[in-house]
Amino acid sequence: MNLENRLVLVTGANGGIGRALCRLLDAAGARIVMNGTREADLQSLRRELGPDHAVVPADISMAAGRDELEKVTRNLGGVDVLVNLAGVLDCDFFSRQSEEAIERILNVNSLGPVLLTRRLLPQMLTKPAARIVNVGSIFGSIGHPGFAAYCASKATLKMLSEALARELGDTSVSVGYIAPRATDTPLNDGRVVALNRALGNRSDTPEYVAGEILKVIEGNARQRFLGWPEKFFVRLNALLPGVVHKALAGKMPVIRKILG
Repeated sequence: MNLENRLVLVTGANGGIGRALCRLLDAAGARIVMNGTREADLQSLRRELGPDHAVVPADISMAAGRDELEKVTRNLGGVDVLVNLAGVLDCDFFSRQSEEAIERILNVNSLGPVLLTRRLLPQMLTKPAARIVNVGSIFGSIGHPGFAAYCASKATLKMLSEALARELGDTSVSVGYIAPRATDTPLNDGRVVALNRALGNRSDTPEYVAGEILKVIEGNARQRFLGWPEKFFVRLNALLPGVVHKALAGKMPVIRKILG
């Protein structure tokens, strides 16, 4: 897809990956609707990239936020590309997480994007070519201790992408899904960083992940998984889940030590 003058909505644009992605989209000639919950960060990014882009500070987990995004994009001619990037993370054992924390993870990471996609789909179906790109996680395919709610939320995006790609297969709207591994962003608190270090998990830069997302936007890939050996373990978990289960269960002493 040629992005010149295409309207691209990026949720979570004020995050590390979001900012990097918006810079790439700007260089590609897209018109960007930058969405997030931190208006000061969004306005700073707009000053950097120029006035041709729009800023919509809104929470996609709230109906009012989705209403605002629908109105703004409709007034700008309709969405050509929707990038569901917004996300939150709370690393802890499931039994210790509050209901409020779990609800927030599911609302922002899964329910919000699902309902926003449904809200904007009529706009996209009027386009000669449109694209939905859902940014999930390797943990959407591999259940990992300490991330149960997060894994559940990202698995939602994976299956939404798979089902919609098939449902919209005879329309002008295509769907892609990309699953990054750990990424060096403020989304990860000290415990997540310590856990990745203790388990030997590698992390990617926001710029690298943003570049891979751009490839999915511009291309026609339905699924893309990032990182080695993570992408191998995704396949292994699908074919031989018992092997991955045994490996991760064996790491529980290390995980309990980090999470306390």
